[in-house]
Amino acid sequence: MKKTVLNENHRRSGARMVDFGGWEMPLHYGSQIEEHHAVRRDAGMFDVSHMCAVDVEGPDAGLFLRRLIANNVDRLKIPGKALYSAMLNETGGVIDDLIVYFLDASRFRVVINAGTAEKDLAWMQARLDDWQLAATLTPRREGSRALAMVAVQGPNARQRVWQVLPECRAACAALKPFFATSVGDYFIASTGYTGEDGYEITLPAEQAESLWNLLVEAGVRPCGLGARDTLRLEAGMNLYGQDMDETVSPLDAGLAWTVDLVSARDFVGKAALLARPQQYQFLGLVLLDRGVLRAHQKVHTAHGDGEITSGSFSPTMQQSIALARMPLAVAIADTVQVAVRDKLLSARIVKPCFVRNGNILI
Repeated sequence: MKKTVLNENHRRSGARMVDFGGWEMPLHYGSQIEEHHAVRRDAGMFDVSHMCAVDVEGPDAGLFLRRLIANNVDRLKIPGKALYSAMLNETGGVIDDLIVYFLDASRFRVVINAGTAEKDLAWMQARLDDWQLAATLTPRREGSRALAMVAVQGPNARQRVWQVLPECRAACAALKPFFATSVGDYFIASTGYTGEDGYEITLPAEQAESLWNLLVEAGVRPCGLGARDTLRLEAGMNLYGQDMDETVSPLDAGLAWTVDLVSARDFVGKAALLARPQQYQFLGLVLLDRGVLRAHQKVHTAHGDGEITSGSFSPTMQQSIALARMPLAVAIADTVQVAVRDKLLSARIVKPCFVRNGNILI
């Protein structure tokens, strides 16, 4: 398995290590629930160095991304602005979801998922070759230019980062949501995967251990993949490989807001999306009976069956919740039946966002 530069830190902290997309990553450091609550109530941090930052550079960098992804990079005018989108195949399925950062007209940074990185890079390079555009792709995972990433999240996350990186405070305090700024060697973005405030910090790999230790000393709790998953589920955020994949249209996965079908530009998968209208909607479920909602459970409704894509117990809500692809006629507040083992359990349909900034929304 591959290891991040912080692997030994995790082991020294007693982390339970697991295989995640070919990477040895911490599942938890003793209590997934306590780590979850730390992010909702105070500040927690995640090693996300397994994710892959790809620098896209050259005169045609913008044109390349304009044709590659479903959202429109023409919207990116201000340096540091970020855009969430999906990269689609020719049939309109999701190859990966990603974030694009605009640095300048000829430089972008794309962050792709760990488990799909090799597939993504091969797809991106093949499209670049096919289109014969003047741009280069540079993955920043290995060698002297390798980067690490640390996500610090929670209501007190920003103050803790400012405490250990006082030189970043002025620039970071001015960041609007979904923007990034560079301060020295640090690339700091006001993004995250938890539904809380905070930063995702990209930095040279050799500096990651020092930053991690400073954050621990400042009271930021290390958190593993378990808490990261329940936090993103509560926030209603998709997980690639569960909520969408190459067989699923972004329109059926709650990602229509990341797809630009209005502008005249063409992109890979656009024709397929136009030819096949949305067939499902992406909704939330809250279990009304005792039990736990899990991926792949069938959801029976008066309008046909749906399927849970992600489900778990919510530590914040103290209820079982799920995300599901449902028939278009299903409405918010409907009661549906979920097949859990050999029983049918009642659940309520809600908007697919349960908790944001520590507040329960449903």
